[in-house]
Amino acid sequence: MKQKKRDLVSLFDLSAGDIWSLLKTAIRLKSGARTTDILHRKTLGLIFEKPSTRTTVSFAVAMHQLGGFPLILNAQNLQRKRGETIRDTALTLSRYLDAIMIRAFRHGDVVELARWATIPVINGLTDSEHPCQVLGDILTIMEHNNIRSVAALKKLKVVFSGDGNNMSQSWIVAASLLGFTFILACPEGYGPDAELLKQAQRKALSSGAKISITRDVVGAVADADAIYTDVWTSMGDEAEEGKRKKDFKPYQVNARLIAKAKRDCLIMHCLPAIRGEEVTADVLDGPQSVIFDQAENRLHIQKAVLLFLLKS
Repeated sequence: MKQKKRDLVSLFDLSAGDIWSLLKTAIRLKSGARTTDILHRKTLGLIFEKPSTRTTVSFAVAMHQLGGFPLILNAQNLQRKRGETIRDTALTLSRYLDAIMIRAFRHGDVVELARWATIPVINGLTDSEHPCQVLGDILTIMEHNNIRSVAALKKLKVVFSGDGNNMSQSWIVAASLLGFTFILACPEGYGPDAELLKQAQRKALSSGAKISITRDVVGAVADADAIYTDVWTSMGDEAEEGKRKKDFKPYQVNARLIAKAKRDCLIMHCLPAIRGEEVTADVLDGPQSVIFDQAENRLHIQKAVLLFLLKS
C-alpha cells in the first residue's frame, strides 16, 4: 500500500521524534555518509516568489548530491502570474515532479499548494515560518555545544532579540516541540502571531518548553546559550522601515548586550544581515558568531529533509 505523502509546510507538521531523526540524519550525512544516487531520477521543483541565496543554493546542491535533479522555477515565469489557480498549479506540477520547495510571500498559499499537490511540499520561507532554517540552526547549536541527546537539547536557552517575524516564530514552534527555553525580546506591537503562540503553548505543556515574550532584552539574555537576531525590516515590510529602525534600536545585538550572557554564548543570524542595525559588525564577525556554520548546515538539513520526504 502506497504511503501517504508528507509535507513540511510548518514545523507543526513534525513530531519531536521526527525532528530528532532529521537532526541525526543531517549529522550522519555531514560526517561523510554516502549519498550518491539515493534520490536517483527524482526531481525537485524549486519555486521562488522572493529573492534567495542560501535556500536556492542549499536545496539545489542537496538534491544534486543525493543523485536527483533540482529544477529552479521563477514564480514570475509561471502561469500563476497570469491568474492560474494554486489548485491547478499543484495538480499539474504533481504530474511532473517528485516534490516542490516553495519560497513564498503568503503562508496560506503554501498551505493551499500542499492541500492539492499529490507530492511533498516544503516551505522554503513564508511570512509565518522558516522551518528549514531553524532546523539547520538547531543543528549548529548541537555541534557547538556537543549535544547528542534529547535531554541535553532540553537544557538549551535561546534568546531572540528583534521582531516577532517568521524566524522568531519558527523558534517558538521548535521550542514547543523539543522542550527547550525560548525567549523573544521585542518592542510592544511586534510580537508573534497570537494563534501560533497559543498552539505552541499547548505543545509546551507536554514537552516542558518554557516560552516567553519580554520587552527586557538585557534581562532575557542572562545565561543564554545563543542570542539570535534577524533584520528589523523583513521583505514586505519596507514601508515601515523608518519606524522599525527607531522601535528596534534598543534591541540591537552588540558587545554590551552579549556581555550579559554566558561567555561562550553563540551569536546567530539567518542572513542576510545589516551590520550596524540589528547587530554590530564586531559581534557578527566576532569569535562567538556561528553565522556561516548556520549557512553551511542548511545544506545538510535540506538533505535530511529531502530523504525524510522522498526516500521510498
